[in-house]
Amino acid sequence: MTARAASMSDVARLAGVSSQTVSRVSNNSDSVTTETRDRVVAAMNELGYRPNSAARALKSGRFHSIGVLMFTLETLGNIRTLDAIAVAAAEKGYSIDLISMLDPSTGTISTALSRLDEEAVDGIIVILETHELMESAIHFPTRIPVVIVDSQLRKDYPSVNADQEQGAALAVRHLLDLGHPTVWHVAGPESSNSASMREASWRNILQSEGRTVPPVLRGTWGADSGYRAGLEIAANPDISAVFTANDQMALGVLRALHEAGRRVPEDVSIVGFDNTEESAEYWPPLTTIHQDFAGAGAQAMSLLFDAIEGREVPSGVRTLSTDLVVRQSTGPYIAR
Repeated sequence: MTARAASMSDVARLAGVSSQTVSRVSNNSDSVTTETRDRVVAAMNELGYRPNSAARALKSGRFHSIGVLMFTLETLGNIRTLDAIAVAAAEKGYSIDLISMLDPSTGTISTALSRLDEEAVDGIIVILETHELMESAIHFPTRIPVVIVDSQLRKDYPSVNADQEQGAALAVRHLLDLGHPTVWHVAGPESSNSASMREASWRNILQSEGRTVPPVLRGTWGADSGYRAGLEIAANPDISAVFTANDQMALGVLRALHEAGRRVPEDVSIVGFDNTEESAEYWPPLTTIHQDFAGAGAQAMSLLFDAIEGREVPSGVRTLSTDLVVRQSTGPYIAR
């Protein structure tokens, strides 16, 4: 004979509380003391009781699930942002429903959003730093709140992004302040918002300072594309300073320069972007721009929970400040 599953009344009886208190604990209510909550949770674990999420949703109007739509899990920034989202969700008793897409086209984005809308989530975080988000053809759900991370193109929704222009300006001005006559740039892919904003800021700073704007060297975010750009840089003895759009491409540039016998920073100074954990271990340790990926994820979740709980969340971009981290890959310009 199959044993009867434990009920809420069973938990209440064992914990010495009311069924209402068990319900409050199941719904992560703040009106329960820590001591009582611990006693109820212990009783749940002893009896093997699991709250009925469907019944809770019908009663509360919430599913305690957050949909997350993102382009890729291969970049460090996305992983750090997703980790912060997961931590914030867990603290509120929410789960994550993740969709990771390899093809961030307008049609696939709309389809993925529609799928999340149908899968009983209370809100959606979109992490897609491509130009596709500016397409009006993308249909965002209207019944649930949406917050966008890493895009400044959809100002009709709440969004969070690092100050890309500020970060690039810090990198370029650092190199100019060291006396370098101009700064070359290894840019990210043209489809990327972040890459476009960093490239535009690099160009604007050089133009405002009356410096020559060199041709852009285009990469794909990967170290291999940085290496290919680095071969061109190494072959040009007039290049003394390089700003790469991320740390991984800077790693490839460093390798190419090393193989060509060009010293860093004596011959060429390099600044990256992202401040990955490994950047301090490059040789030489990489000067780079720090952006707070975890902070972006946490702030996005804070905005989303405000909206879920009925508080007003104005649309528009919330920018997070960036910082210059100076290490040994940059040095004063030495005239040749």
